[in-house]
Amino acid sequence: MTKSRKWPIIAVLAIALGGCKILPTPAEGDTAAAGGKFDPDAMVAKIWDAKVIPYLEQKAGPFAEVDALARSDAKAAGEKYGNPNKQANSPWTYAVRVDGKIVAANTKSRAASIDVDVDVDGDGKADLRAEIGPAMRGTALRDVLDFVNFNEFINQIDFAQYGKAFNTYADKTVLSKLPRENLEGHNVRLLGAYVPANGSDLPLLTPAKAEIGPSP
Repeated sequence: MTKSRKWPIIAVLAIALGGCKILPTPAEGDTAAAGGKFDPDAMVAKIWDAKVIPYLEQKAGPFAEVDALARSDAKAAGEKYGNPNKQANSPWTYAVRVDGKIVAANTKSRAASIDVDVDVDGDGKADLRAEIGPAMRGTALRDVLDFVNFNEFINQIDFAQYGKAFNTYADKTVLSKLPRENLEGHNVRLLGAYVPANGSDLPLLTPAKAEIGPSP
């Protein structure tokens, strides 16, 4: 009778571990890492009223004040009005309040927008462009939040989808309810985030709150 061969304990452990994949401990709220379904829209909806809007209201400064500081000292502006914990290679994103007048509107495109002259100068020329959806560019609303950390996401794709979910939620709950006709001359009040523009382009604001006044 053939005697059974005894394997060394170390060899047995090596074989057992060889078929295993070591996963990082999931961060709080990281449903994908925890094995659940990643649902960025639900994640944004959960924190919008409780965290996002209060953060923007506390952090935002008047657009003219923020933009002036951003042009002279981007880092100082970012630390005061933005996310000081941003990724090193990412541009500064600023939280702002806007009170002004609509001087131009593009509402025929899915990427609809309004051009706004802020009250502080009242020169009739646009100082910024605000997105009013439904299609919106960038991830300014995500990037301005100091409690959002890229390292809590499994990969860049999930992080990008999370950023897009902020735009989707803003459009669904706020921007889609705005009037679309004959907007020129109306007063407007906005709360949101933007990245300074390059060259002669207008800064592009993504609003989280928006109010358009009655016809002048």
